[in-house]
Amino acid sequence: MEQNSAWKRDARLCGQIQSAAGSVMANIAEGFVRRSNKEFMQFLFIAMSSTAEVQSHLYIAVDQGYLSKDAFESIYAQADRTGRIISGLIKYLRTKQPKPTK
Repeated sequence: MEQNSAWKRDARLCGQIQSAAGSVMANIAEGFVRRSNKEFMQFLFIAMSSTAEVQSHLYIAVDQGYLSKDAFESIYAQADRTGRIISGLIKYLRTKQPKPTK
């Protein structure tokens, strides 16, 4: 993220973006260790929701002047790519044989 004084003063928005981004990673990790693909997919859907949350907060950041348009587009594209990768993994898991339960 860009470092400017206005951005630093809006700790709440910065924290929300960091929290949502961390949620993406945490939900992928938590879902990965579940016993079934169905459970894994549930966590992947939550991770996708968190990427959308990051993107939503980025709109606020650019509207408030905290991010340049170029920075916004770059970070937004990264979040979009992350969402597409997660979506592809969900599609793959739907067609894969379920994990055996213990």
